[in-house]
Amino acid sequence: MSRLAHVASGPYAPPEPARVLTVASADGARLHVEVHGPDDAPAVVLSHGWTCSTAFWAAQIRGLSADHRVIAYDQRGHGRSPASRACGTDALADDLEAVLKATLAPGERAVIAGHSMGGMTVLAAAARPALREHAAAVLLCSTGSSKLVASATVLPLREGPVRTWLTRRILGSRAPLGPVTPLALRILKYGTMGPGSAAHMVEACARIVHACPRGARHAWSQVLDLLDLDHGVRELDLPVEVVVGTADRLTPPVHARALAAALPDCVGLTELPGIGHMTPVEAPELVTGRIRALAAAHIPAASAQPDAVHVEESA
Repeated sequence: MSRLAHVASGPYAPPEPARVLTVASADGARLHVEVHGPDDAPAVVLSHGWTCSTAFWAAQIRGLSADHRVIAYDQRGHGRSPASRACGTDALADDLEAVLKATLAPGERAVIAGHSMGGMTVLAAAARPALREHAAAVLLCSTGSSKLVASATVLPLREGPVRTWLTRRILGSRAPLGPVTPLALRILKYGTMGPGSAAHMVEACARIVHACPRGARHAWSQVLDLLDLDHGVRELDLPVEVVVGTADRLTPPVHARALAAALPDCVGLTELPGIGHMTPVEAPELVTGRIRALAAAHIPAASAQPDAVHVEESA
């Protein structure tokens, strides 16, 4: 996916990476990985959500890359990572493991931040050896572990089977999203962002979401519909901070509160008044600050490793 499909200037324009890698996952799926910042700096790994890409983290990359090594990757079927027949939580965990092994030196620890499906990726990988070796702390933004469709409030209906059925049809639609028009911006803002979101934030999110291939959008919607990662929450036994917007219609605060209650070592729950589902875009300074604070608290200075594993580089 060309960067020109995204915002071309300003805080939400994707920064140019220092390095671009192609990482092979367990089943051979090829993942687009970007590395920003100094090689010997504390590491941060960013895992984006459904229908997004590395471009979603533009503000965090800009805010952190001066003094952190920021690693961002496209989930399979998103951004510049080709689609794969394998779609499921095991594939998400495999991909995160592959990225961690390829970009971090043995024993090196990083803060892992996941938004929406990216947070679910971390939960899916909670018991994986690579995550246990490399994760110093985790930030979960606007995510949940189960019952996503039933709890979503994108439709102003009473909770129950009718709302769940209609929500499932909307989120799982195969219809193309089409160009980013004023109507499309209003729809996306209503469904995914807070009512006070600035126009440039809405446009940045719309350009990213509309760039996602509809086949990948549909395939991963089916995975999210059936998601059950409650066991992963209990297995994520390291410092975890949780952030959610009070106006989140896709993963309402009930999910964040459940995560905070079930996590073995929850170090904080922040509910952001009036913020919707797209917290890294809607509240960029806060999300960046939370990542920075977790890195300062949980990554020892001596853990920065300049000798990274060699991986195939892409043009």
